[in-house]
Amino acid sequence: MKKHVVITGIGIVSPAGIGKDEHWRNISSGNSFVSEITKFDAGKYPSRIAGQINGNLDNFNTFPKRLLKKIDRFSHLALLASEFAIADAKLNLDAESKERIGVFIGNAIGGWEFAEVELRDLYIGGLKEVSPYQATAWFPAAPQGQISIYYGLLGYSQTIIADSASSLLSIGSAYRTIQEGEADIILAGGSEAPISPYGLLCCNTSGVLTQRNENPQKAYSPFDKNRDGFAIGEGAGIVILESFEHAGKRGAKIYGEVTGFSMTNDGIHPTKQDIEGRQLSRAMQIAIKEAGIAAGDIDYICANGSATKDGDIAETKAIKAVFGKKAYKMPISAPKSAIGNLLGAAGAVDAATTLLAMENSFVPPTVNLEDKDNVCDLDYTALKGKGHGIKTALINSQGRGGVNAVMVIRKVY
Repeated sequence: MKKHVVITGIGIVSPAGIGKDEHWRNISSGNSFVSEITKFDAGKYPSRIAGQINGNLDNFNTFPKRLLKKIDRFSHLALLASEFAIADAKLNLDAESKERIGVFIGNAIGGWEFAEVELRDLYIGGLKEVSPYQATAWFPAAPQGQISIYYGLLGYSQTIIADSASSLLSIGSAYRTIQEGEADIILAGGSEAPISPYGLLCCNTSGVLTQRNENPQKAYSPFDKNRDGFAIGEGAGIVILESFEHAGKRGAKIYGEVTGFSMTNDGIHPTKQDIEGRQLSRAMQIAIKEAGIAAGDIDYICANGSATKDGDIAETKAIKAVFGKKAYKMPISAPKSAIGNLLGAAGAVDAATTLLAMENSFVPPTVNLEDKDNVCDLDYTALKGKGHGIKTALINSQGRGGVNAVMVIRKVY
């Protein structure tokens, strides 16, 4: 018999705030946290704006300085979000069997900030100038490995790379693992730190970034007819998943239960997606069916909100195909419009934001949606959030090339 899986801890480091409380307060405000890149001179890039973390991470650190010198920023963000999630769940790791605790982390591009410096030193100074930690710092599996090592976690673990769908796939895979009884607890989510010269170059060559640099806070506008792509962002989102039985034994607070999950592929192009949204629609239908509910039982949709013409139209068509006439009354929003697309961390931060929306009975807004696309004619909660009881929510997360991840979570009373 499959186990019920619940979420008992939330850790967020985002452009909207360090920690879940600051993140929620700002993400629900209707303000934008996208700005001109300040870490380096990005003036020659087509897109030179991003969601950047404000505040000194050192003020929140409990990690040894020796460790931080060995790792890239994306691992640092993942460790900090994990620390927040563990504390939020009131989880005493030393009282648990660490062989039954896993780590599932997603990202999209790895640790290029560290790598760029070391490769520069290689070409300028030669072999001896390269840090011995180069090979492990940039590697996509680094955050999962560093979390496992730091906390001594020995259970079944994974690193998942699927563009912007990576971290929701990580949570979904963790859900499946606990369902099957292979772990009691899993730290799951994603981390990304793409704001570096080469990282930004790679993102710019994708052709999906906004070039509305003159007004950064207005640039990322999903479902708006003037949209021209998304702004990137940095950050990390980690949640604690447990079996319901395990959470109950330790009297844990439960944010929600994961009741359905699905992943599909469009299978039409290496970078483009199906503009009809057929496989996204199928993924939503599968996740809803697994949750054992009807489509009409969904109270809120956290949209992917790519802010590309094809992406927004495909997502809108997919929602209409699944929900029919109710699609027009369904509260939908893309909270990431306020902070940028966090790439491999996007789905996890969306999931965490949705859990906070459920807790606060409030739908966070899609910022910058001032002139709705005629084809995208649903209720995307434009500009301002609104009070709304959320019992069951659906989260869409998509990656380039047509990767579709969908999750259903419900409130537990």
